[in-house]
Amino acid sequence: MILEKNDIKDIADQFQIDGEFIEARPHGSGHINDTYLGSYQTSRGARRFVHQRINHNVFKQPEKLMENVERVTGYARQRIIEAGGDPERETLTLVPTRDGKSFYKTAEGEYWRTYVFINGARTYEIVEDLRHVYSAAKAFGNFQKLLDSLPGERLHETIPGFHHTRRRFEAFQKAVENDAANRAKTIRSEINFYLKREAIASLVIDRLESGQLPERITHNDTKLNNVLIDTLTGDGVCVIDLDTMMPGSALYDFGDLVRMGTATAPEDEIDLSRVGVDLNMFTWLGRGYLDATRDFLTPQEIDLLAFAGQLITFEQGLRFLSDYLNGDVYYKIHRPQHNLERTRTQLKMLKEMEDKQDEMEAIIRRYR
Repeated sequence: MILEKNDIKDIADQFQIDGEFIEARPHGSGHINDTYLGSYQTSRGARRFVHQRINHNVFKQPEKLMENVERVTGYARQRIIEAGGDPERETLTLVPTRDGKSFYKTAEGEYWRTYVFINGARTYEIVEDLRHVYSAAKAFGNFQKLLDSLPGERLHETIPGFHHTRRRFEAFQKAVENDAANRAKTIRSEINFYLKREAIASLVIDRLESGQLPERITHNDTKLNNVLIDTLTGDGVCVIDLDTMMPGSALYDFGDLVRMGTATAPEDEIDLSRVGVDLNMFTWLGRGYLDATRDFLTPQEIDLLAFAGQLITFEQGLRFLSDYLNGDVYYKIHRPQHNLERTRTQLKMLKEMEDKQDEMEAIIRRYR
């Protein structure tokens, strides 16, 4: 729902912005939260701020989500200043409400927050320069490294069990058993493909639970367009979209980078001959990520980086296939077999990652 100018102004007035509101327009390409870019005339000249309504249907506990964001951005700001960096560009800056909170809750129960807009940087929906791939991967790695020393208690889980692959597999098994939409008999090959790979589901989660792999603060939505790229230098300036930050494994973030970043076709491509894994893109991702993380990841984490893409691609395929079996109740679809088509792209990518495992491991060895 797009709000009118006066509605946005009423929201904006709740935040500590010293200036005259000019206008606000829808901003960005996100599918979860509603985002507006507000323009103001202030004592410091023309300035812009990002006003964002948090989707509390997806994020059931917005207060805890904002505790995470406030802690992380505050700590990042402190570390960036200590390192002689620019905290106005290298981390998101929350604008407090008039009563000093990190978010504003309306009488209707909606949650809003405001960030300072970062000038001189932009995101890319489509890769225009492979250096941007390197820079984004390095930025995500630096983000993990920066937060590895965050003091205090664990972050809240904004979406509990988000990357608990074993539970995702159990939910898939239940979907097959229940067959709510009476579709299982027509997709036995896809079902069997995933059933035969059950071992993937426990490989990382078991090692996390046993302590063989360390728990880290992870972003959990490492799309390349979640990094602002400096328009002059091409460097990764700031990691954005922090709502899914929570405890997890570094492998989740790198795996999602690989799943999204190496794909040769869209996630719902119907022509499977176009679907594959680009090893050149994997090289740029691996090099960028390791340039930021090789001195703090454990040897076992680095050993599993080439596998990480398989893990997250397996998990996402399970989620699409489970939803198809359940009758398309979670993901929005635009045609009857949309979730099945999404499943098949993940299946094709996973098979190709398995076939290219040796090459991917060699790339990681080169840069580790």
